[in-house]
Amino acid sequence: MEKIKCCIKSVSLVFLGILSFQNLNAQYLKGITHVRDTSYANYSAFQKTLKYYPNCTLVPEVDSDLVVEKKNVVYATYGKRRMLLDVFSNKQKKEKQTAIIIIHGGGWRSGNRTQHYPMAQKLASLGYVCFTPEYRLSTEALFPAAIYDVKAVIRWLRENAAKYNVDPNRIVALGFSAGGEMAAFMGTTGNMPLFEGVVTNSDSQSQVNAVVDIDGTLSFVHPEGGEGDDSKNISAGTYWFGYSKKEQPKLWEAASPLSYVSAQTPPFVFINSSVARMHAGRDDFRKVLDANGIYSEVHEFENSPHSFCLFEPWFSPTIQYIDGFLKKVFKN
Repeated sequence: MEKIKCCIKSVSLVFLGILSFQNLNAQYLKGITHVRDTSYANYSAFQKTLKYYPNCTLVPEVDSDLVVEKKNVVYATYGKRRMLLDVFSNKQKKEKQTAIIIIHGGGWRSGNRTQHYPMAQKLASLGYVCFTPEYRLSTEALFPAAIYDVKAVIRWLRENAAKYNVDPNRIVALGFSAGGEMAAFMGTTGNMPLFEGVVTNSDSQSQVNAVVDIDGTLSFVHPEGGEGDDSKNISAGTYWFGYSKKEQPKLWEAASPLSYVSAQTPPFVFINSSVARMHAGRDDFRKVLDANGIYSEVHEFENSPHSFCLFEPWFSPTIQYIDGFLKKVFKN
């Protein structure tokens, strides 16, 4: 608890410093182009992966008589900016279901919510209600805007739980890569005022009841990590924070889920590639979970690429791990 208070205080001071001393240490704003970055997409990732894993296959979207899809649902607005998500549900399920918010990857700068349509479709066919939201990328807004967006999704979902046949006590944050980092952040900062954003006309809470972290880093400053190297190109983290790790290390630390893991953290499953830097801090994170009697699992695929969950032969076992974990923690 004391560590959490220290981190909150540190990040508050950093934000005050940004506002007061911009001219002394200017925030990097050139990355806010308002032009969508399409550099990370399923097909382009597949083409790169094929070079090293020639037997892998891209998982396609599927049509299923069991799954109902509702696209372009507005979950929040910022002026004229409408924030959208898509809903995937099972038409045969009548009782309240577990909800899964699926947060896409792309280095907080690229990617889009269609990335995990195949996963949403498959999980919906198994009886989950899945939501694939967009969030503001670093081409549009810097940290913590994306965090505010996903918190808004969670609150919106609780407010609309009855409409979508969801149990508000079984809301899961699932994310891949940058989305995995944000899913973990949802699990460790639920209802924390500093990271809620502007909340209007809502009494709903933003905590989640379980987390599925698929190759999402848990710390930006952990010695096992690799994010923040600006020697050749501006890193994804520097684009997102507007400061390099060297300029504002406390901000990078305060944006790390590991900084907030506590007795209030929900159960976690970590599903990882063999790229070690993508699960930096996992062992330290689990030590805190274990010390507080919080359930967690780790599943790591040997000799696998970072984008493994988009491709077979890793997609199907990933779904099995997710389903098995959620059945265990929710006993359904």
